[in-house]
Amino acid sequence: MSSTVLVATIVAAPQRAALSDASLARVKQALPGSAESRWLDSGVAADLIFSAGDLASARTVVETLAHEIGADAIVQPWATRAKKLLVADMDSTLIGQECIDELAAELGLGSRVAEITERAMRGELEFEESLSKRVAMLAGLPEAAIAALLATRIILNPGAKTLFATMRARGGYVAVVSGGFTPFTAEVARRLGAHEHRSNTLGIENVRLTGEVITPILGAAAKREALDEISSRLGLARHETMAVGDGANDLQMLAAAGLGVAYRAKPKVAAAADARVDHADLTALLYAQGIAKAEFVEG
Repeated sequence: MSSTVLVATIVAAPQRAALSDASLARVKQALPGSAESRWLDSGVAADLIFSAGDLASARTVVETLAHEIGADAIVQPWATRAKKLLVADMDSTLIGQECIDELAAELGLGSRVAEITERAMRGELEFEESLSKRVAMLAGLPEAAIAALLATRIILNPGAKTLFATMRARGGYVAVVSGGFTPFTAEVARRLGAHEHRSNTLGIENVRLTGEVITPILGAAAKREALDEISSRLGLARHETMAVGDGANDLQMLAAAGLGVAYRAKPKVAAAADARVDHADLTALLYAQGIAKAEFVEG
């Protein structure tokens, strides 16, 4: 089997800066042949460049060792690591909240809806059906609750603004594609400077939610189709695309991307994705492209 040049990007949580030359050496010893290392951000992120015949096996070895030292590892072919398109999920990925759970909390139904959301994100429930069921429980909620939530409780996850700003500054295209709702994706896309956003539309009459989702519902297949459509429109090859998400409705999108990243993801998603980020923030997706901290653009 011929060898391919691979790069393993090891990333720790920025606030911990847990990486050292010794911890990198521990990973290097497990790699075939000799590995070249370089710091992208001292103590936080580093590249290990090596040759191996099997990408899947290399990922398993490096991810296991990285986890033991409290870091994440993104292993991929060296030649195709740079990306020109990022498609990102919103709830629990770009933001720390699930918007539908926050809306339900306004009616005192937060725990009931959150339980259904959790099961749907784990892949235990069919997404479209579970979404309709959850939205039905929101019937009668004043439309003004959406603006109030956006102003007070919808918070960007660490690294999100830097990720989007840096991708844009380097000529990349960034999109928010969510199974959530348009008022939220529109505002999050505005805060992040996204080129576009796609999501579901809530039924509203007489300034109150009707409890219905306007069809068609944007679910797992629609997320994948969005990535395919945008990349085709931009004339990009698959290896030039990257997607990030946390729930089961992101699986098809992650599988279709050149690099699918599971961010703080449910077990089923983390197991299926090309890479998982459990310790670092969203700037890990920049380090994965070989972009050093000194090259980051703050949003």
